[in-house]
Amino acid sequence: MVTGNAREALFYEKLDDGSVSCRLCPNFCLIRDGASGRCMVRRNESGRLLTLSYGNTVTVALDPIEKKPLYHFLPGSTILSIGPNGCTLTCDHCQNWRISQEEAPVRYISPEELTRLGGMDGSIGVAFTYTEPLIWFEYLLDVLPLLSQAGLKSVLVTNGYLNEEPARRIVPLVDAFNVDLKSFDDGFYRRYCGGSIEPVKSFIELAAGRAHVEVTCLVIPGLNDTKEEIGKMARWLSGVSREIPLHLSRFFPQFRMDDRTPTPQETLEMAYSEAREYLDYVYVGNIFIEGTENTVCPSCGADVVLRSGYSAELVAAGGICRSCGHQVKGVWS
Repeated sequence: MVTGNAREALFYEKLDDGSVSCRLCPNFCLIRDGASGRCMVRRNESGRLLTLSYGNTVTVALDPIEKKPLYHFLPGSTILSIGPNGCTLTCDHCQNWRISQEEAPVRYISPEELTRLGGMDGSIGVAFTYTEPLIWFEYLLDVLPLLSQAGLKSVLVTNGYLNEEPARRIVPLVDAFNVDLKSFDDGFYRRYCGGSIEPVKSFIELAAGRAHVEVTCLVIPGLNDTKEEIGKMARWLSGVSREIPLHLSRFFPQFRMDDRTPTPQETLEMAYSEAREYLDYVYVGNIFIEGTENTVCPSCGADVVLRSGYSAELVAAGGICRSCGHQVKGVWS
């Protein structure tokens, strides 16, 4: 791990024996001198907690906003996408485990350079994604205001695993979130992700009141794919807002779950139908199922956004339905 750009971390407590208690995420790692936390990038050096990942980036790409996925946030646009090395969770089904669960080569991008890059080649801003951007907390605090000042958008694709105090500090600086709600069962989080669900729910509630929020659930056969669980998840989300878009994504064998089968289409169709009982906007990803990709008006059923793969065509200016005048929730221009 490159350490030349290390900074003193925020949100930690020094202990009498030289160890430190990290307070950024709900792991509350107790880190002895010379060791790192579970995220791999916060290290105790002589009683000071350092973040080793400041600006250290594993990958940079220009992506469609739909790939995040964000379907109600400037559809059809492109956004510069970057991510750090590491994660606060240790999911057995991680799709990007080679850069989130193992050390990977990185290169440093300063906040000023990232702001410049974020406005090039038609990009609307920067999406912090691929791994877990919240471990970049100190870097985010520096770069997010620069993006805003430059008229650029900021997106976080995150597991939402953050304590309340840092969450209240970071959320107002971000334009849009896609939060990965991995299951609606705390036992799943503890067994397969090394975490717990309540902090994620709290993060979604906090963010939904201050920014544009969409939620993704990777539907894994035999683990989080029952009608009961999908219904509980969708019903809870509707209590936050029934206008939160929910993306139900098809699982493919990966990492420590490489012996499982992909999610059957009929399971995703069931999950889609169940979630639509509670939410206005539900989508299915990683597979084409006709009728689950377009945004339609929840009032009259008319098309608002047409999609093909990662391409999108906004057919209702400003998200206002051409048939009935209903304002579809989202950021459209």
